[in-house]
Amino acid sequence: MAKRVVSVSLGSSRRDAAAEVELLGERVLLERRGTDGDFQRALCLIQELDGKVDAIGLGGIDLYLFAGGRRYAIRDALRLKEAAKKTPVVDGSGLKHTLERRAVRELASLIDWRKTKVLLPSAVDRFGLAEALDEAGARVLYGDFIFALGLPIPLYSLSFLQKLAFLLLPLFTRLPFSVLYPTGKKQEEVREDWRARYYAWADVVAGDWHYVRRHMPKDMRGKTVITNTTTEEDVAFLRERGVRRLVTTTPRLGGRSFGTNVMEAMLVALAGRELGEADYLRYIDQIGLKPQVLELEGQA
Repeated sequence: MAKRVVSVSLGSSRRDAAAEVELLGERVLLERRGTDGDFQRALCLIQELDGKVDAIGLGGIDLYLFAGGRRYAIRDALRLKEAAKKTPVVDGSGLKHTLERRAVRELASLIDWRKTKVLLPSAVDRFGLAEALDEAGARVLYGDFIFALGLPIPLYSLSFLQKLAFLLLPLFTRLPFSVLYPTGKKQEEVREDWRARYYAWADVVAGDWHYVRRHMPKDMRGKTVITNTTTEEDVAFLRERGVRRLVTTTPRLGGRSFGTNVMEAMLVALAGRELGEADYLRYIDQIGLKPQVLELEGQA
């Protein structure tokens, strides 16, 4: 019998998808179900799925934000996780921390990081990626103040960002999640505004797709985007803006890449238990998960 994994997302239901994969000799059914930003609907759906599926992924919301080895739980997300009493619930943070670090190393043959300027709209959502880029020698603009809070304060020091995170994350994680991150129909909005200059500065834009997309200017010629969850519609959006290359850190299945929460839930379903960092690294090697590179220039 196939394993069943469902991602319950606060994002738009327009992005719903399903796929079947065979991994390590087992069939796994993957499904994404968006609730259009309706927190109560997501809560009820998790309760309904509890005990009926092998693992649940949380999409459009993080359970935890990270900074320098410390983990901060988001209050709203914990309510969703605790709605399931039997089925494990994961948000993709464990896989993000390992898979995206490794992706930076894998891409070193394609991108000379020491000569590359990277815009990371949200580093606390992708702290493993932020650390890996810093270690690789890239010049990184950490855009947490700019993109999450709307404040024109670019940060270029990972250690300074870490100190600010230690100070501010205990407060921010108690706010309604919709204040920090676009949910529901807000994910479909694109607002080209004063933030466009930070895209113009960068050679590479990396991180969460909704943060990357929301303020993307029309002219992205020659740039690379590194993200995880993209549909065929998203690929067309990037091509229209002249993006040279799309790198997804999760594999493309049925014309789209699924989020790290789906992939993490899939691995938990295969293992039959929640996993640690060493487990994720072992599975990444066993399955052969590598960044998927899509050259967009010159394609119809």
